[in-house]
Amino acid sequence: MDRPLAAFARDYAEGEAVPRHSHDRAQLLYATAGIMRVTTDAERFTVPPGRALWMPAAVPHAVAMPRGLAMRALFLRADAAAAGPPRAAILSVAPLLRELILAACAEPLEWDEKGRGGHLAALILEEIARAPALPLGVPQPRDARLVRLAAALAARPDSALTLDDWAARTGASPRTLRRLFQAETGMGFARWRQALRLAEAAALLASGMAPARAAAAVGYASAPAFGAAYRAAFGVTPGTVQPATVAVAHSA
Repeated sequence: MDRPLAAFARDYAEGEAVPRHSHDRAQLLYATAGIMRVTTDAERFTVPPGRALWMPAAVPHAVAMPRGLAMRALFLRADAAAAGPPRAAILSVAPLLRELILAACAEPLEWDEKGRGGHLAALILEEIARAPALPLGVPQPRDARLVRLAAALAARPDSALTLDDWAARTGASPRTLRRLFQAETGMGFARWRQALRLAEAAALLASGMAPARAAAAVGYASAPAFGAAYRAAFGVTPGTVQPATVAVAHSA
């Protein structure tokens, strides 16, 4: 199709995944229900309902849907993709953009460029350009041992295992793991684990989980400690985070 923007709707079952792939067009991945975990070679993103992931063209990525997902995606031609950021990022989705995405999914692929479809596309690009990026990406290591460690911690962010424990499990010395974490993520292990935990907590809060439960789910034994870390990272307290308003999913 030759339109600057194409909309795509699909529902995925719990535990379903899309293996590593890339697209010729940039994407805006949005879910009306469920949480998606998207991994690129550089970063890992946990995206709750009410947020969207901007994925530039030609960036390899994999998508996992641990709880099932109602995905509504936009594919943008190179000229239209100029509205988005230059790198992968989680965007805040305003109510207007949410409704525009859902409306675009109801349009035919070859929508009328001078009619409703054209107006929707123009507004969508304006809203993407205005959408704030959220600091929720976690650097993704490349070393095979760190990749296994990162995957295990993403599955269980509340794990209390220390770096020494992980060293025994991965077959590398603690010193080697420290060096690799710093070299490949720009962070020490403790800081990287905190970034992962806070990103997961942000997704849980946006999905409606209470702050105390979110803190425990990602491994914080103390609610005040979680609140202080969250405020330092995002500039707001967990209690001020409002669950994302989610529209009823349109059928694919």
